[in-house]
Amino acid sequence: MATVEVYSTSYCPYCIRAKGLLERKGVEFVEIDVTDDPVLRAQMVKLAGGRRTVPEIFINGEIIGGCDELFALERSGELDRLLAQSA
Repeated sequence: MATVEVYSTSYCPYCIRAKGLLERKGVEFVEIDVTDDPVLRAQMVKLAGGRRTVPEIFINGEIIGGCDELFALERSGELDRLLAQSA
């Protein structure tokens, strides 16, 4: 199974939506809450190639983007393939 990390904030509706999709699919993920942590947020921005919005979702260390990109991968069937790969 893939390693999934979700950088999020506690008040972001897109974060809640993305995490909900992963939970419905039975995917275990690590949530990294950057709400009140500028160091973690800076780490997220660096890893995400300058993207500052949340969520930022990584599968096996590769950024897939945010909520919209996650749902696009789900619609195309590509998400299941990515999740089946091990890190």
